[in-house]
Amino acid sequence: MNKKVTILLLSLTLGCSSISAQDAQKSELQKSAETAQTIPAARHNYIRAYEDYVGKGQMQLAVECGAKAASLYSKDGLHKEAFELLRNIDQTINNKANGANASALHYLVTKERLQMYMKFRKPDSAKEQLNVMENQANASNDEKVKNDLLYQKAIYFYSFGLNAQGDAVFKEMANKLTASKEYDKVDEVYKTLIANGRKSNNAGMVAQSYSNYLAWKDSTNALKHADEIAGLKKQIADNEASIAEKDSSLTTRWVIIVGLMILAGALAAALVVGAVILLRFILQTRKQKKIINLEKDNNALKAKFISNISAQLDPTLQKLDSSKPEVKALMDFSQHIQTLSELENSSDEIALEETQIPSFCEGLMDQIRDKVKREVTLKVNAPKMTVDMNKEYVSHILLHLLTNAAEYTPEGGTIWLEYKKRSAHTHQFLVSDTGCGISEEKRENIFKPFLEIRDLTKGDGLGLPICKQMAMKMNGDLEIDPEFTKGTRFVLELHS
Repeated sequence: MNKKVTILLLSLTLGCSSISAQDAQKSELQKSAETAQTIPAARHNYIRAYEDYVGKGQMQLAVECGAKAASLYSKDGLHKEAFELLRNIDQTINNKANGANASALHYLVTKERLQMYMKFRKPDSAKEQLNVMENQANASNDEKVKNDLLYQKAIYFYSFGLNAQGDAVFKEMANKLTASKEYDKVDEVYKTLIANGRKSNNAGMVAQSYSNYLAWKDSTNALKHADEIAGLKKQIADNEASIAEKDSSLTTRWVIIVGLMILAGALAAALVVGAVILLRFILQTRKQKKIINLEKDNNALKAKFISNISAQLDPTLQKLDSSKPEVKALMDFSQHIQTLSELENSSDEIALEETQIPSFCEGLMDQIRDKVKREVTLKVNAPKMTVDMNKEYVSHILLHLLTNAAEYTPEGGTIWLEYKKRSAHTHQFLVSDTGCGISEEKRENIFKPFLEIRDLTKGDGLGLPICKQMAMKMNGDLEIDPEFTKGTRFVLELHS
């Protein structure tokens, strides 16, 4: 069979295979080869295009150009050069590609060898190439390559007078295309096959192909009519559904209109009721604001009254013997009450001071070294940095926490003072110890003052509430870390 006819038939029916580069951009060398006036010039440019594509890693285009160059060698009777070029292309594919893609590329090269052996009328060699192509098509896992293989088999059988086998293979291919409703492709296949038989003077092939074509045409017409009827039925069903939908839409619109009218009436009634409720709410809110303001004033008066009592007691307490525990406890209690009252009622802005964190933390830790029990380890973890903060309040809070830690940390324990920068505007001081910890029921009220009657010689319970008020004055907070379970950890968080 003439190779030009074979290539034409292949392009009309199957679009070649998945490795075709129809949509890829062709190089200038390939374009020159396609428009060359002579076979040597075209062959030379195809070889140059092949080498150029290989260098760029565009193997699909490279193999196509190489196969065309080999075909032109064969057309000029230079068969040795053609086979040598195909061997080089196979070697290049082995070096540049792998897997399914390599198998698809090898398929193109082997197909060119098949065309040459069929031209030489060597059925055994051609059959051997078909077997190789079948393995390559299966390895490529590409349905288009497998369809092309069926066509090549049909051409092989028809070319060597094996019409029965050719009919079987061709029927298989036609059935696959028909199943996917690609009727035009199958029609072109039959027409081209008949034309090919006429050009090769193969009357048997023409007669058989024409007979098969008529049979297929009859069956396809029935399928097309069935598809058309199904399409019309679907269109009718869609139109009926559209009409029903429009009827339903009109009914729905009327229902919506009636519903909106009812809703409008209900909204009008709701607006009246809402206006009454809003008026009552405004009156109640005004009353509650008066109550809240009154409570604030009362709290301020209470705090001032307590502070005044404490201040009036102070001169008397100063005359007592401060060496006695009871007197010392009473004096401390009076001082704590004054401090707490001042914190609650003060509205002054907090002054900030630039502070070196490492030396600040070390200084605080040094103040409790003589208060810890035997073999207690003191650790400071503070980065070298400067922070703006209220040094007086922070020192008071941390020193109180460290003093408590020294009291409750047993021999051989550890106390930590750490500083951590959490974000651009948030930083924390952490005081941790390996003491007995604070029970869950006490944690909830540990920062609230005056919740129980206490023996003042054992502490008045105002230390942590004062620390909490100081933290809040600095736009921060003081909390117990619930996730620390090896003792107690307090977290002083500040915001700049």
